[in-house]
Amino acid sequence: MHPASPATPAVRGLLTERIARQLEHDIHGGTLAAGAKLPSERELATRFGASRNVVREVLRRLEAQELIDVQPGRGSFVTAHRTHPAFPGERPTVRQLIEARIPVEVEIAGLAAQRATPAEIAVIEAANQRILDAPDAASKARADLAFHDAIAAASGNPVLRVMLASAGGLMFEMMLRSNSDPAIGQPGVPHHPEILDAIVRHDVPLARSCMREHLALGLRTYGADLDESLDVMATRHLDRLLDQTRS
Repeated sequence: MHPASPATPAVRGLLTERIARQLEHDIHGGTLAAGAKLPSERELATRFGASRNVVREVLRRLEAQELIDVQPGRGSFVTAHRTHPAFPGERPTVRQLIEARIPVEVEIAGLAAQRATPAEIAVIEAANQRILDAPDAASKARADLAFHDAIAAASGNPVLRVMLASAGGLMFEMMLRSNSDPAIGQPGVPHHPEILDAIVRHDVPLARSCMREHLALGLRTYGADLDESLDVMATRHLDRLLDQTRS
């Protein structure tokens, strides 16, 4: 890791995501066993070349995920030691995620266009604005995830929403790259504004078409990463973004 130095909001967001992913990997993989004490904030800051404020944000995130127990005056202790419950073997690839998302989210978009209330549309619009306002790729990916969840909520089908949420972690990994890759923004392809507009207009065929084309874009733009494990691809991309942002 690079030496710690004053960081821009973009660097802080990316660095927080990168450190959290590494510690989550260590916990899920057993490198940090249940009951193990994490290094101190100062030691973690030195290890990762980050400020202690960034480290505190990482620890808050791990605590919210119930992966660690932060005990004032004593330190932080691992409370979980587990592998990914849904994918005990090889992790899914980008291609596999896209193939799964297309049928589910095309149906979700069509139902949302048919059923969305003004209040639900306002939630989708707010999520889209958060994407535009996000200071870094990690924040943008979380807002992107919220956008798709808001559409799922507007579909009026809680089963479809749960199905989509079950892939949320994988989707976030894909969105880390898609929200910082210029190729994903190629002109003429329906993106969030077009999907939102179709839902606002209650145009079911258009909403379905826009969502299908939006998701299928990855099949044309991800290149060699298309058949890469999502977690490996996302971590490599985060490291690349950090290097670019810091240079």
